[in-house]
Amino acid sequence: MSDVDTPAHAATAQQVLAAPRAPRCLLVTGGAGFIGSSFVRTRLGDPACAARIVNLDLLTYAGNLENLAGSVEEAERAGRYTFVRGDIRDQALVERLIEQHGVDCVVHFAAESHVDRSIHGPRDFIETNVLGTFAILEAIRSRRATGHDVHLHHVSTDEVFGSLGATGFFVETTAYDPRSPYSASKAASDHLVRAYAHTYGLSTTLSNCSNNYGPYQFPEKLIPLMIANCLEGKALPVYGDGQNVRDWLYVDDHAEAVWLVVTRAAPGTSWNVGGRNEMKNLDLLHELIAVVARQAGKDPAALHGLITFVKDRPGHDRRYAIDCGKIERLLGWAPRHDFAGGLEETVRWTLANRAWIDRVRSGAYREWIDRNYATR
Repeated sequence: MSDVDTPAHAATAQQVLAAPRAPRCLLVTGGAGFIGSSFVRTRLGDPACAARIVNLDLLTYAGNLENLAGSVEEAERAGRYTFVRGDIRDQALVERLIEQHGVDCVVHFAAESHVDRSIHGPRDFIETNVLGTFAILEAIRSRRATGHDVHLHHVSTDEVFGSLGATGFFVETTAYDPRSPYSASKAASDHLVRAYAHTYGLSTTLSNCSNNYGPYQFPEKLIPLMIANCLEGKALPVYGDGQNVRDWLYVDDHAEAVWLVVTRAAPGTSWNVGGRNEMKNLDLLHELIAVVARQAGKDPAALHGLITFVKDRPGHDRRYAIDCGKIERLLGWAPRHDFAGGLEETVRWTLANRAWIDRVRSGAYREWIDRNYATR
């Protein structure tokens, strides 16, 4: 990638904005996951977006086609949406899909993303996040050799920047300092994207986002886990002293930011996306308890009594905080949801979709997937 982002907010609109990019066909990797499915839903629901979507997802434990139920059927009948169960590490498959569907833009969400899982089993993270991104880049490079350019937008995380002290923010030029196998694998994939852009002339953009929350999030993650445990009267486990700080962004706001970068950002640029909602984990839990108690008719004191401090996880980063001034100033993006409203909506959705939660936690959704979708 070109170094137009130095210093963080000195870049002008002329340097970092492109003529509007209007993809005709998007290959969305990981489009059945939490963030990817939000992107698919918001694109298909946007009258201003005419792009066809090919959704490539292996449907591992966190991939769930129920995340798209009610959102893709009409588009599928109209020939505007296609789902393919497959592995991003399969370069031949990626190449075939790009050629067969006339893909001119890949939006790459597919990733292993849970830090705890990466600590206990890092191999899957290296294979999916690094080798998978490598295969996609090679497929795009192969396509470019035939005279067909495909733009790649790579979705990454703020965790690649490491841990902050009590002050300061991550900007686009913050040095990488990953602290977990997960963040190291994402850092490696970011570096591959930049290297392929520089060496082979690929058209790429990249975004690093803070913690997402909202509907359809896999229940192992902090917010959905705590909501479910509150509803079931189970312990609310808090790592360490609960003072670790994260910045939170509603998932649909992230999807909108990605689309702005895809359609308006110049090749060779990177963008930080955050919610400006820094919160200590324990404070977040207190706020979440208040919302659950109010919406579900629970006793807040009883819910507070479920808080249980547990041994901290290895290498737990203390604080993340995103400076998203660049995307706000140059692309005009701003979150539509404040944290309080987004939390209310997330709890409301969870209460209305307990069956979805139950099927995911029991594993029942996997049986349906395996019966109906073979890996191609």
